[in-house]
Amino acid sequence: MAQRIIDAITGHHGDDMKSKRLKGVVILMLKKNILGFNDIAATVLDSASEFLGNVVSLQLISSANSDVNSKGKLGEPAYLEYWDSTVTPLTAGEEAFRVKFDWNEEDIGTPGAVIIRNNHHSEFYLKSLTLEDVPGEGRLHFVCNSWIYPAKRYKNDRIFFTNKAYLPHETPKPLLKYREEELVILRGDGEGQLHEWDRVYDYAYYNDLGDPDKGPSYARPVLGGSAEYPYPRRGRTGKAATKSDPHSESRLPLLLSLNIYVPRDERFNQTKMSDFLASGFTSVAHAIKNSKLFILDHHDVVMPYLRRINTTSTKTYASRTLLFLKEDGCFKPIAIELSLPHPEGDKLGAISKVYTPSDEGVEGSIWQLAKAYVAVNDSGRHQLISHWLSTHGVIEPFIIAANRQLSVLHPIYKLLHPHFRDTMNINAFARIIVISAGGVLESTVFPSRYAMEMSSAAYKSWVFTEQAVPEDLKKRGMAVEDPNAPHGLRLLIQDYPYAVDGLEIWFAIKGWVEDYCSYYYKTDEMVQKDSELQSWWKELREEGHADIKNEPRWPKMKTVDELTESCTTIIWVASALHASVNFGQYSYAGYNPNRPSMSRRFMPEEGTPEYEELKENPDKVFRKTITPQLQTFAGISLIEILCKHSSDEVYLGQRDTAEWTADAKPLEAFERFGKKLSQIEETITKLNQDKKLKNRVGPVNVPYTLLFPTSEMGLTGKGIPNSTTI
Repeated sequence: MAQRIIDAITGHHGDDMKSKRLKGVVILMLKKNILGFNDIAATVLDSASEFLGNVVSLQLISSANSDVNSKGKLGEPAYLEYWDSTVTPLTAGEEAFRVKFDWNEEDIGTPGAVIIRNNHHSEFYLKSLTLEDVPGEGRLHFVCNSWIYPAKRYKNDRIFFTNKAYLPHETPKPLLKYREEELVILRGDGEGQLHEWDRVYDYAYYNDLGDPDKGPSYARPVLGGSAEYPYPRRGRTGKAATKSDPHSESRLPLLLSLNIYVPRDERFNQTKMSDFLASGFTSVAHAIKNSKLFILDHHDVVMPYLRRINTTSTKTYASRTLLFLKEDGCFKPIAIELSLPHPEGDKLGAISKVYTPSDEGVEGSIWQLAKAYVAVNDSGRHQLISHWLSTHGVIEPFIIAANRQLSVLHPIYKLLHPHFRDTMNINAFARIIVISAGGVLESTVFPSRYAMEMSSAAYKSWVFTEQAVPEDLKKRGMAVEDPNAPHGLRLLIQDYPYAVDGLEIWFAIKGWVEDYCSYYYKTDEMVQKDSELQSWWKELREEGHADIKNEPRWPKMKTVDELTESCTTIIWVASALHASVNFGQYSYAGYNPNRPSMSRRFMPEEGTPEYEELKENPDKVFRKTITPQLQTFAGISLIEILCKHSSDEVYLGQRDTAEWTADAKPLEAFERFGKKLSQIEETITKLNQDKKLKNRVGPVNVPYTLLFPTSEMGLTGKGIPNSTTI
């Protein structure tokens, strides 16, 4: 150590004149925010000075020259020498340290990886290492983003690679040896223990809080995953509908479980609705033929659980709502069907009643209650399926399989990794606090203890390819293929903010992914021969979705087009789909009567005391029916938290480091992607100012900004983070 200090002062590098000093900067995060959602509870380290001396060592690994074991040759250990406050930009909690490496250029060549050893008593978060003036390379950057625990807890050294992406057959042999060993470590020892598992599970997210001595706990798997393998069972995405409008016209649903109306029985057709049809449409059949009727159908999701749900304090119905598309592009609800299980058994079907709009007297009050029951159904479906299942839950198998099968050198890992940030962490937190038995969700959403069962059942019909925006819109009858329309799709509802903005975001993502993937994969054969890519997709299907692994719904991952479409879908689900179902919740549901999440009484029947009370004091009956005050407070508090952006949010089109890759063309493509998103922001702003587009702002003048790419910190109702982090 004394010799190093002398060398640092004098500039002397020893007797070997071929040796050079490579200067570098290491960025560490020493303190953790215990209360933050994006961090985990841990020991707070005292000061940066503790890391000086021989506490943290780094050894560079050659990318070209091998030792006798076919591994890259190692340089001499280097140590953190002093911290440097002049390095910018640093975020809160980060510290920059200087480091100097003795490096023999002829013997060892260009660095390709680095070994990190932590001899301190506590863990720290290693963000990056940057080398300056590397001969023949210039600047070399190592993107680490991982917790480093004390060396005594590891069986193998921590290895991080430069930001240059490699396909398996292109990886330099010395680095390939290290990479293969790293992947073996990450795949585990076959006994439910994963070494270095904090990288696999996104900064250590399970109940032991990241202790490598214990390994990860599978005590709270997703939606029915087993202790043997941490994968969820399948599910289906659903588009959530918005509020029950207190007026006779409803704003276009927030995301929509809405489908084009296809009659299944005569109940709606027998209803007298001529007074509610616009001029020129004199019958239900005529309106159907002209694509003017749509259905918000919560019947099949709720009905299997309704008998049990109604044995609890909840008293509610399975609902179907019929809406008419008017000439101005707005929807008018024209009928609501409320159904209960037959008292003599399910084999006899349901007992249903259809309600139609009214503005006056007791019939008007009944119509308001009918819409409240629909809102209860929709609120539950939104939280359980559209939000928790279809974004948080379904993305987990992709994260787990990617971390187990793709090296950090792999270009697809580099593409997808930002969209996996903190998701496993927030999901684990949700399992402890929000969706746990007796947790916040079960006390504020109508299915109560049947909430997760309902979510798991919905997962069984989930189809990966249908998560693509164009496929979703076509399946629901909201769009048809048209080569003359933008993006080849013609919307049946032109003033449909989610579809209009969503298609722009979707194709912006797809354009970026196409540019990126085509740089690394010139032919379909390259996709087929990429062993890591194929292992990732194989594990995703066969382990992550074992019960549907052989179904034709899965892309075969044999072509560049399949790779592009699949990666686009993953990014969409993790970023924009989650943003659209999450960050508008407070705006739409912050006033509980607008979107009640529970109902406690059935519809008053004529001739009962409840019916007389409804005639005398409808507001009192409404309050007695919807969510009580305590649950309202808990529910609104929860969605307020869920809708807030954190200070360290990284949005779509951004990266937490500018040097995430060393390849120029992908960086150029990413810059174009960012510019395209900026253009979309400008377009959304203009559309929201167009007075003809009534659904852009709704009757209460709240602009639709849920697919606006960027945002500020806090409760903004806009912004698309890269990943599902809240």
